[in-house]
Amino acid sequence: MDGVTELLLAYRDGDREAFDRLVPLLYDDLRRIAHWQLRRGRSSPTMGTTVLVHEIYLKMADQRSLDARDRGHFLAISAHAMRQVMADHARRRTAAKRGGAAQPVPLDEAPEIADGQARHLLDVDRALSELARHSDRMARIVECRFFAGYTEEETAEALDLSLRTVQRDWMKARAWLREALDGSDGRADL
Repeated sequence: MDGVTELLLAYRDGDREAFDRLVPLLYDDLRRIAHWQLRRGRSSPTMGTTVLVHEIYLKMADQRSLDARDRGHFLAISAHAMRQVMADHARRRTAAKRGGAAQPVPLDEAPEIADGQARHLLDVDRALSELARHSDRMARIVECRFFAGYTEEETAEALDLSLRTVQRDWMKARAWLREALDGSDGRADL
């Protein structure tokens, strides 16, 4: 058992400080996944790699239990948390554009906001949530492959599945998502 697995077990058993010791060990991996997600999710100018990693740290540190078996499984859970943070961020941005709690600002003073990027991310998030209702396993595979940038082998290991199951479900999930996103303005680029 490596140090990461030991810290995950300690955190699951209630040692709150174990999480603080765990994150520095995986920080480079978390930054790689965050960078990948922001690149694939058509990131906003207000959210960078470091901000995303810190956001999921805060989100995950508040959890009562984190049932991660090992490094790969923890990173897959982190990729899912990053997708949620990015979707929440996009929702807040689009709500602010529709009036939200923002004060009126003259058009020439308003910051330039990428409508299409936020809509694309929300379309992908909605489609992935629908896929999860259809098949949670396929949704988790998409999160690992699309959002975390995992290879098929890494995905199989992180989710404790056979390589063939990952390959088959990845192919089905991509087809399903393409069909689900056909009517949306964004493209999934799966």
